[in-house]
Amino acid sequence: MRPGGSTPGSAPGPVDGSGPARARGLVVAVDGPSGSGKSSVSRAVARRLGLAYLDTGAMYRAVTWWCLEQGTDLADVGAVAEAARTIDLRLGTDPTAPTVHVGETDVAGAIREREISAVVSAVATNLEVRAELQRRQREIIATVAAEGTGVVAEGRDITTVVAPDADVRVLLTADEDARLRRRSEQDRVGDDDETLRATRDQVLRRDRDDATVSEFHTAASGVVTIDSSELDLEQTVAAVLTVARRATSDRTAPDRSTRDQSTREAPR
Repeated sequence: MRPGGSTPGSAPGPVDGSGPARARGLVVAVDGPSGSGKSSVSRAVARRLGLAYLDTGAMYRAVTWWCLEQGTDLADVGAVAEAARTIDLRLGTDPTAPTVHVGETDVAGAIREREISAVVSAVATNLEVRAELQRRQREIIATVAAEGTGVVAEGRDITTVVAPDADVRVLLTADEDARLRRRSEQDRVGDDDETLRATRDQVLRRDRDDATVSEFHTAASGVVTIDSSELDLEQTVAAVLTVARRATSDRTAPDRSTRDQSTREAPR
């Protein structure tokens, strides 16, 4: 799939192994708390590297939207899990204009509304929902990588659960003030006390809730931590690109043992 292709959020068929072999595409996994800048940074990195972009958080938001549309009680764990298993969810992976559709309905804007943000943790902390969406995420990543395109996938547990073997694994962090400021700017909300309190509740409460089912504050072994508190967007993108390019160099460099063996076996 080229960047910009539409990927069903359901299980794709097996990748056809026929035809000439293609190099596996680069997989970049980015985790982080709300307001750390992971979405903006991940999209920019994907554009720079010519990769697809997967916003896994949009999947949880889309399931939340679908449940509310259908009148499903978010407290009904089984019903919400069934909604996650049956939803016709389709994601456009073009980093310049990612899309989210449920059936034929474009929900990219609707899933960012405050009504969704206020309750999405009820869906994201549903373990059956997480298992289903993680399955879909793995299949999307595997399909795009097998096609040679590569992908930047961002979320809460990409580096640890969904793609622990990704070529690049980054935990993007920022201090509380920076995260709240960025979320306010992203949502284009006012700066009155009531609005700021609502933003603080949305960011910190959701992180606290989601932390009960995934670890995104502390880097796992092999994951590179980038603190963006004092960095602007371009500086943060540059930091991630540095990590990605180092990984790319490591992937393409011949294995030393192979080189040594070739040298020993070369005809005299």
